Amino acid sequence: MVLVAALPVLLLVPGAVCGQAPTPGSAIFIHADGAGPAHWGAARLLTVGPDGVMAWDRLERVGVYRGHVTNSLGASSHAGATVHAYGVKVPYDSYGMAGRAPLTARSGSPHSILMEAREAGLATALINSGHIAEPGTGVFAASAPSRSDVGAITRQIIESGTDIILAGGEVLMLPAGARGFHGYRGMRRDGVDLIDRARELGYRVVFTRDQLLELPDTTSKVLGLFAASHTFYDRPEELLDELALPLYVESAPTLAEMTGKALRMLATRDRRFFMVVEEEGSDNFANHNNARGTLAALARADSAIAVAVDFADRDGRTLILTAADSDAGGLQVLPIRDPRRFDRPLPPTGLVGAPIDGRGGTETPPFTAVPDASGEVLHFGIAWAGQADFLGGIVARAHGLNAELLSATVDNTDIYRILYATLFGRWLD
Repeated sequence: MVLVAALPVLLLVPGAVCGQAPTPGSAIFIHADGAGPAHWGAARLLTVGPDGVMAWDRLERVGVYRGHVTNSLGASSHAGATVHAYGVKVPYDSYGMAGRAPLTARSGSPHSILMEAREAGLATALINSGHIAEPGTGVFAASAPSRSDVGAITRQIIESGTDIILAGGEVLMLPAGARGFHGYRGMRRDGVDLIDRARELGYRVVFTRDQLLELPDTTSKVLGLFAASHTFYDRPEELLDELALPLYVESAPTLAEMTGKALRMLATRDRRFFMVVEEEGSDNFANHNNARGTLAALARADSAIAVAVDFADRDGRTLILTAADSDAGGLQVLPIRDPRRFDRPLPPTGLVGAPIDGRGGTETPPFTAVPDASGEVLHFGIAWAGQADFLGGIVARAHGLNAELLSATVDNTDIYRILYATLFGRWLD
């Protein structure tokens, strides 16, 4: 009985049980929001084909992710991110706090792991394809009683001391009525111009892909604001077509470009670093049942993972850890086998009423996968369970330094523990 009871602990913390302290190094946490294995499976079909290997597939370790919070079997984006950033379970409506109460991290610190790392002298970076206050990155640098308090959240992020901040959300930075670089008026009611404040704090502020990529890699502090709100237009395909809008803001850098530039900048510093990267489009498009946008967002997330994997493989001292906190939209791949359907619109719903998307949205022809290993060209649609963040099936993956700390089954609090072990060389019970 003793051996049976001890086995899960052995699987969870192999280095700690064997008496070996984890090797300290740098860490990159990549959060493709809302993406479960079915999402990644669909993205694989379009990017490399059913027999191809994505960057996500190259990650060495995989663990089934358990993501409940204190009062819900499924997590909100802000609660899930808070668990990742603090290592303790919180209520569903939490943004860097335990509901409305102050939060102490698993380490005993009153700060998130990113803020604790910054105080310990590590370099830090936050990268998001969504706006700057999106919780997947925002809770690592800000706390608020309500996720909707974007004014206070944005100010905390700017004043957090984070070295590199790349996202959308210019309107959250500007006083109400002030027109920004991207042509929209600010939303702040406190009259504060946070772009001016960022410059006072030593940030170089950039607004486009070209401006970011032209910065010297030795630039010490960078704030990128690449769109008025998100760097994507998260609406159904039909509405985007009607408005003649692309999926992503064309002047904004991709997630891979942001990640690559940040890594080149961090590599010029003689110190370890912690970076949090989020592709928000994979969640928002899926919640709007926009299959075309969801698959494009996942391809972008995979390209960012490829950049990180290449860096970690060269560096040898960096952990890559990925996870999601929900299964957005409940996406499922619907194989289409009837040749008569390949160029004809799919029905709007399936036999049980689930919405179905083709490559252009509802009642459009199916997607065509990249050919398989035998050259066969196959077709598919996307069926949706709904427009919510479902509990679904989520996995975490790890690669590089200390990847073995990811067990076959992982709790959402263990994301923090694995990151902490790598950044600080100590496993937390």
